[in-house]
Amino acid sequence: MAAVEAARAQAQALLRVRGFGVALAALPAALAAVLLAGRFTGRIGAPGAADAAAWDAARWVAGVVAVLVLTVAALVARAHARAVPPRTPAVPVSRDCAPELYRLIGELAERLEVPTPSGIALTPDCDSWLEEAHPRRGLFSRHRAEPTAPVLVIGSPFLWWMRAGELRALLAPVVAGTAAAADPEIAAARRYVRSLDAALDTSGTGRRRGPAALVGGVTRRLLAACRDHSAELERSVAAWASDRAKAVDYGLRIAAQEQVGLAYAGWDRLLSRVALPAWRLGRLPTHLNAGVVSALTELSRRDRLAEGYESRLGDRPACDLLEEPGEVDAAVSLLAAELFFGTSATGWQDLDWADYPAQVVDLGWRTQAAALQAALAGTAPGGAADAARRGGAGRDRAAGPPLTGLLARLAEGGGEPLSAALAAQLALSGWCAPPLQPMRPGRDLLVEHVTALVCCAAVDTGAGTPGLDWLDGPVLLVDGKRGPDPSSPVAQAVEQGKDAPLRAWLEGAGVRLERPVRL
Repeated sequence: MAAVEAARAQAQALLRVRGFGVALAALPAALAAVLLAGRFTGRIGAPGAADAAAWDAARWVAGVVAVLVLTVAALVARAHARAVPPRTPAVPVSRDCAPELYRLIGELAERLEVPTPSGIALTPDCDSWLEEAHPRRGLFSRHRAEPTAPVLVIGSPFLWWMRAGELRALLAPVVAGTAAAADPEIAAARRYVRSLDAALDTSGTGRRRGPAALVGGVTRRLLAACRDHSAELERSVAAWASDRAKAVDYGLRIAAQEQVGLAYAGWDRLLSRVALPAWRLGRLPTHLNAGVVSALTELSRRDRLAEGYESRLGDRPACDLLEEPGEVDAAVSLLAAELFFGTSATGWQDLDWADYPAQVVDLGWRTQAAALQAALAGTAPGGAADAARRGGAGRDRAAGPPLTGLLARLAEGGGEPLSAALAAQLALSGWCAPPLQPMRPGRDLLVEHVTALVCCAAVDTGAGTPGLDWLDGPVLLVDGKRGPDPSSPVAQAVEQGKDAPLRAWLEGAGVRLERPVRL
């Protein structure tokens, strides 16, 4: 009960800040009204009195100040009413698409004795929360908006990786938060703070003049006055929800929380190492959440810390609570691509995991090899002119230069200008996706692209085949298994100019250095 009282006390403090702001806005108008009433009743500055002129001047000043303050207050109120709090992008899941999931959440809310969430949505992230509903009201509505039950947003990797019981236990503290959302004072305080945040985001942080500057300044001062109370409110609400959830699946929740870190690690690697190469090529993996199961299963095989997790896969997965898991996975996968990469210039082409080696790994390597060839042509003596002549003669770029020329350039210390040219070229092409992978140093990019060229050469000679590793992304397979990684000898050639280890690797793989690489 202490957490409940603390949450309500903080909510009341926030509402007092709002009331204080309204009182300050009304104070000049109230003073002007008193002075004007005193004039008509003859009690303040009556006509003919010695101080009548002074009181008339005071009435004029108070009236002007009241009009100005009320104008600013009206602009602030208008900005706050029109501001729309940001909503996290998510895929809504209707009751028809997941009746069993809705039943599970409803039964959980009943056991917790809290209101049932008004809806369910999925987000491509390893987190879950309640998304508050924002009822629309008129600016001068006299009726208080009744708090509505929030939407439960669930991280989609949890739904595919966790078992149904684990998901219920993990979501218990989140669903318990609907009790706070149903409290009128807490709901009103949260709406007020969110309207301040949204208004400040709308007005922007840049330099503004005139009314916009006044509105922004007032909003910032109100938000500063609310910041500490708002943080304490959310901490108290979290403690309140945690206390309620202790009575439901507490032991199972401890085990389920261990899965959260594992799911986050697998999801991050899947996006940055598996999905990102596909997105760069305009391919859209339509089953990312199914892929994270494969990635985490592979992780449980390799990592002793994840030992025993694979045995859980015999239990019913939480995604079985959906009527059409594949369709929901496709919608979430599209949202993930838009959030973490952006839009594809040529439009997305759906990709099944079985086609990943051919459509992403092999094509990606050859695309990188082509970019490396362009950088080589631009940095070689007379390279730009030669490239222009080749472009004028035709568009045939099916074959790149043999590896001998590249190795000679690296051995001569040409890695630095080549890495700079490659980095500049990739920066213009939008190769990196900042949310997942910031722009790396030119040397790292050169190592990656030379490795791709080496892998292309190995594939061309039949020494290897492109493959998919769920944790590392594109890999070179030899006899169906991961072969020796060429990255280390490539790094020595690029960074130190030592090409002997790379030549030895190529010779061991049966790659002929004088043979042109197919692009």
